[in-house]
Amino acid sequence: MTTLAERLGYAADARLLIINCDDLGLCHAANEGVYSSLRDGLATSASLMVPCPWAREAAARHDGEDVGVHLTLTAEFELYPWGPITHAPSLLGGGGGFPRTVEDAWEHADLDEVHRELHAQLERAVEWGIDVTHLDSHMGTLQLRPEFFDVYLELAIEFALPLRLSGVSTQELVGFPFRDRADEEGVVAPDHFVYYGGVGARESFQATVANLRVGVTEVYLHPATDHSELRAFAPDAVARIDDLQVLCGDESLRSAVESSGAQLIGWRELRELQRKG
Repeated sequence: MTTLAERLGYAADARLLIINCDDLGLCHAANEGVYSSLRDGLATSASLMVPCPWAREAAARHDGEDVGVHLTLTAEFELYPWGPITHAPSLLGGGGGFPRTVEDAWEHADLDEVHRELHAQLERAVEWGIDVTHLDSHMGTLQLRPEFFDVYLELAIEFALPLRLSGVSTQELVGFPFRDRADEEGVVAPDHFVYYGGVGARESFQATVANLRVGVTEVYLHPATDHSELRAFAPDAVARIDDLQVLCGDESLRSAVESSGAQLIGWRELRELQRKG
């Protein structure tokens, strides 16, 4: 069977690495950190949170970088809520924006409203001039429940975009064959996805690079610059600031990536493969 690496034009035993910056648009500090990581650091792609207050500014800064949409149904910060861009009462939590937890979103969301909201997020990114390269899901909301995954997959098919998905080995744990279903529909996803709890990817990133597997691997970080704005609302601000250091300031990590044999790629290559059929 032809591997994903071979389909992308690389050797069968190639080690390909996507380094994605999540949470573009979250705040001004995130926008600065993500674009610094893309333009001067190791990052190869990013994901835009369209409903967030600073998403429009992030889109205005865009200059052709590999940017997808971070489909968003939750707003986890107590002091910094954001909400749907459509009329969607079932998608609101107690604080007036999206619910703070995935479980709350799952419990109350009407799936028609979910589809309409996420479709609108994608359309808005396109209207803002983003050449959307992929889809992923903020806090994994769309990946772990089959009824939410249905919406995720439908959008990937409609917009001809690849998806962030956990690896094949997690299908049994999750309880439904999400990767098999994506494959059947011709939707492309990396072979491996490096998940870690919370924010702060230094240890996970180091381990990934040191033990990089054959195939396409995606690892994600949340880089942001050090601003009082970020520290005022984000309990994980220090970790986000360190993620920027990982991508832009740590020469030992850059050297480790170079010596690992990793070939850095973005999502756009996967998108073009999918669109070729």
